[in-house]
Amino acid sequence: MNRRTAIALIGCGAIEWSFPVEAQPAGKTYRIGYLFLGAPALDPEKPAPWPTLRVLGFVEGRNLAVERRCASGRRDRLPAFASELVAWKPDLILAQGGQAAEVASRTTRDIPTVVMGAGDPLGTGLVKSLARPGGNITGLSEITTALAPKRLELLKEVAPTASRVAVLWNAADAAMNLRFREIEAAAKAMQILIQPLRVFEPDDFDEAFNAIHLDRPDAMVMITDALMGLNRKRVVEFAAENRLPTIYEVRDAVDDGGLISYGPNLPNFFTRAAYYIEKILKGAKPSDLPMEQPTVLELVVNLRAAKAIGITLPSSIIALADEVIE
Repeated sequence: MNRRTAIALIGCGAIEWSFPVEAQPAGKTYRIGYLFLGAPALDPEKPAPWPTLRVLGFVEGRNLAVERRCASGRRDRLPAFASELVAWKPDLILAQGGQAAEVASRTTRDIPTVVMGAGDPLGTGLVKSLARPGGNITGLSEITTALAPKRLELLKEVAPTASRVAVLWNAADAAMNLRFREIEAAAKAMQILIQPLRVFEPDDFDEAFNAIHLDRPDAMVMITDALMGLNRKRVVEFAAENRLPTIYEVRDAVDDGGLISYGPNLPNFFTRAAYYIEKILKGAKPSDLPMEQPTVLELVVNLRAAKAIGITLPSSIIALADEVIE
């Protein structure tokens, strides 16, 4: 594995975007409905598209109106929230995460929808192809299904004696189930026993943690979606308290004290959503805009976390890391 791993766009080409700010039609206010399984962002600049949209000439409160609906991890709220946004008649829906995207796709076939982090849009049937998605949906996919086996390999390097690995994931999300199956297949080839820890709602985490206490694994993988992101700190703290080597998909968990992560830098990647929004608000059809995937992945390791749980990270892992937290 190279220090920084480049992944070619799968089934699509890069989209050419124009950066100069162009004047929007006088008096026109564009409407965006934002749908998310997670909690409202504490930082009003998040998710990432809003600052970039301002650079492109779309300013909330001036020529842009945004209605936000965040389900705080309760997937049963998403259909009603999606219906509310559709009734508001936005010019575009911004759906963050695979479950929000799937609910939006069931709620409207007409309103253009940009997705941020669609999981595996081909595997779940969200789009027909990455090059020409078809229908009213396009946006960004994180390629994490393909990366799932690599994370297990990295975890095995970090914890070479591990023969039993717990996998924690949101089993209500079809894309997360695809990632789990990839890990399961890779584990079989590596002669590792997988301990599945399925959660569906925020209240399920305590049961998953109890399962670990009753039948302790040697290490753990956390598959990341909005529900996991919402409970990320709980998982990181549990792994630290129980001295459980754990690999995560995004660096936020390592910043919070987790051991290691491997995947795209999602805040930077999600900035790209602004350019999809710009194109669609200017008249482009979602079906004609290829879905984009990250081309650069980052490996982040936390030496303090390793020391706290009593392990020494291999020099090979440290040498590969894009960032080492000491």
